Amino acid sequence: MPPPYAEPGRFSEHEVTVGTGPLAVSGTVSVPRGQAPGPGVVLLAGGGPFDRDETSGPNKPLKDLAWGLASRGTTVLRFDKVTYAYRDVAAASDLTMSQEYVPHAVDAVGLLRSHRSVDPERVFVLGHSMGGKVAPAVAVAVAAPTVAGLVIMAGDTQPMHHAAVRVVSYLATVLPDQVPPTVIETFQRQAALVDSAGLTPSTPAADLPFGLSAPYWLEVRDYDPVAIAAGLSTPMLILQGGRDYQVTVADDLVRWRTGLAGRPEVDIRVYEADNHLFFPGAGPSTPVEYGTPQHVDPAVIADIAHWLSHSQG
Repeated sequence: MPPPYAEPGRFSEHEVTVGTGPLAVSGTVSVPRGQAPGPGVVLLAGGGPFDRDETSGPNKPLKDLAWGLASRGTTVLRFDKVTYAYRDVAAASDLTMSQEYVPHAVDAVGLLRSHRSVDPERVFVLGHSMGGKVAPAVAVAVAAPTVAGLVIMAGDTQPMHHAAVRVVSYLATVLPDQVPPTVIETFQRQAALVDSAGLTPSTPAADLPFGLSAPYWLEVRDYDPVAIAAGLSTPMLILQGGRDYQVTVADDLVRWRTGLAGRPEVDIRVYEADNHLFFPGAGPSTPVEYGTPQHVDPAVIADIAHWLSHSQG
């Protein structure tokens, strides 16, 4: 069932190909009906081999965003991640975060710039979770003409291997029967290896968090999204769920606030009832929530749509 803010009669959708060559992926453009060229936004999913909707159990948060924003006048492009479309890429021993995201994101920006419904000077990038973390690097890679602005939803800034230890420790407290102490010890050992001088491109992925390649961790270990964002002059809307245990106000949003303090073009908002997928709820958030059919918070959709329509880049 579509979310209440989606009005399918107000937009149409068509398929596109993002990227070229053997690693091209499929995408969907949601196009508002009957209006002059307006803002366009490229959606970037979080970490892992997600499809274009960022399907998580019965939920599709990026589809919610696309339908909600298209219903309010923004052309939206979402696409399958290369690690979803090509499982051999996901398993590659030399995969990096940049390879996973940047080439296709840059191509998607170009596609929207040339779309009949889009003002080419008003193309934005919206990233969720790791997609939000990598969004500043995408803006740099696009170069000229520049991306008009960034929307960062639950963009993590704490080093990812440290966050993994924090998250699994949290889950051990709320789900003690499912997360034994040995799991925490494994993540602690893996995180220590990532931090160490012993991490080399040939370190086995099996010894590292989430089974990601050593080159992936070598890049992520030194990647600072806040520092990159601070070097940009584009408007930014940074959103955070107050109940999010994966990316948190205390561990992640604080770095955005500190690093971008005093920047009038940066708007930071917290939705106290929302979890990592920006689904409203109550009490401590757990993975069980993700298995219940839900939709992205209507307030989040309204705020993004308003910001996009009023931001000139």
